[in-house]
Amino acid sequence: MTTPAQFVPASQFARSARSEEVVAKHKKYLWPSVTNYFQQPLVVDRGEMQHLWDLEGNKYLDFFGGILTVSVGHCNPKISSKVNAQVNRLQHTSTLYPNEHIVALAEKIAQITPGNLQQSFFTNSGTEANEAAILLARMATGSYDVVALRHAYSGGSAIAKAITAHAPYRKGGVISVGISHAVNPYCYRCPLHLKYPDCEVACADDVENLIQTGTSGNIAAFIAEPIQGVGGFITPPKEYFKIVFKIVKKYGALFIADEVQTGWGRTGKRWFGIEQWEVVPDMITGAKGMANGVPVGLTVTTPEIAGGFQGANIATFGGNPVTSVAARATIELIEEEHLLENADVVGTYFRGKLEELQSKYSLIGDVRGMGLMQALELVKDRKTKEPAPEAATQVMERTRQNGLLIGKGGLYGNTLRLAPMLNTTKPDVDEAIKLLDKSFSEVRD
Repeated sequence: MTTPAQFVPASQFARSARSEEVVAKHKKYLWPSVTNYFQQPLVVDRGEMQHLWDLEGNKYLDFFGGILTVSVGHCNPKISSKVNAQVNRLQHTSTLYPNEHIVALAEKIAQITPGNLQQSFFTNSGTEANEAAILLARMATGSYDVVALRHAYSGGSAIAKAITAHAPYRKGGVISVGISHAVNPYCYRCPLHLKYPDCEVACADDVENLIQTGTSGNIAAFIAEPIQGVGGFITPPKEYFKIVFKIVKKYGALFIADEVQTGWGRTGKRWFGIEQWEVVPDMITGAKGMANGVPVGLTVTTPEIAGGFQGANIATFGGNPVTSVAARATIELIEEEHLLENADVVGTYFRGKLEELQSKYSLIGDVRGMGLMQALELVKDRKTKEPAPEAATQVMERTRQNGLLIGKGGLYGNTLRLAPMLNTTKPDVDEAIKLLDKSFSEVRD
C-alpha cells in the first residue's frame, strides 16, 4: 500500500491562515499526545445536525459524532435551547446542594434502566463513571479482584487504564494489581482459534478459568462493554454474556456493563447494549451520547449496592444543572422521536449497504456491529486476515477529502468505525455509502 501523501493532491487540502494558526498553536500549547486525525488536521468551525463545517467552509457528513457522543445531531435546537436557558438561569452548585434537574434526570434514568437500577451517581466522563463503579464494587462486595476483557477500553485514569487492554493506552507503568483480563469474544480473530458456533462459545469459559487461576477466587466485579468500542466494535455471540453472567454470579461478583459507547439507544430497539444480550447487570456506566456532547458520566446501580459505599462522596461538577438538563432533554428527545426504533431500522439498512461494499472490495475482511454502531475491518488478504492499517488510514483520508467523517479503531488500527447519529435517515446512509464507495475505489495498492 502507498501512503495517502502519494495519491492525495496537496492542493485539495489547502487551508486558510486561520486553520494554520489553530494547528500551529495546538502543537505549541497542547500535549503532543493529544491525537488529531488526518495528515492535515481538520479544524472544525460549526455543526448543524448531521453535518460539520471546517474553517474553510467545507461541509462534511458526520458518521462518527465526536466518538459516538453527538447522539441526536450537532447543535440540535431541541437540546441546545434548553441548555442555553439553563446556563442563563443557574450553571453550577455542586452536589452539596440538591437541584430539581439532577433529581429529574436520576428519576428518568431509573425509569429506563433494566432491573432495579434505581440510584445514580453523576460525574464528568466515562473514565470517572468506570472508576466509581469499580470503587463501589470493591466496597460493596468486600473483594478486590476485578475481571475485564482483552481489547477493552475503559478510559484514561489509573484504574481505567488498568482495565483497558490495549498496549498503546497502557503506557506509563499502569498499576494493574487486582485486575485480570480474560480472552474476549472476537469471533473474526478467535483467540482460541475456533469457529462459531462449533466452538460452543468456549471463550466464555475462560472467564471462570481466569477467576480460578488468576485471582483470589473471590472477585468484586466483572466489567465489559457489550460491544467493544475502541477495540473495533467487536460484537460477541448472542450467548456469550448470558454464560459469563452465570459464572460471575457463581463467584459472588457484580456484573458491570460499560455502556459509555453502546448506551442510549446506539445498538437499536433497547436503551442499553447489554439488554441485547438478555442480561440485567448490577451496574451500568454511561457517558458520551447521554447528553449529546455535554460532558457527563453516570454510574447507576441498585439501592442495595449503592448503600455499600463507605465514607463521604461528593462531585463538584457531576450532575450540575446544565449537564442534567442536557442529558434529560437528550433522553426525552430519543423517546419522542422514536429513535430507538430508528437506530434499529436505519442500522439494519446501513448494515446491508456495508455488506454490499464488502462484496465489492476484498479489502473489507469483516463487517460487524449492531444498530448504528458498525465497523469494517480491513485486511490485506481475507484468507490470512493480515491487518491493513495503512489502507484504513488511506480510506479515512479519502473519506475526509470526499466529505465524510468516520472513525478508526482496533488493536491493529485497521478497523473503520461508523457511528452515525440516532436520527440518521436512509438518505443519509445512501450518501455515506456513496462516499465510502468512492473512497475505497481511490485506495491504491
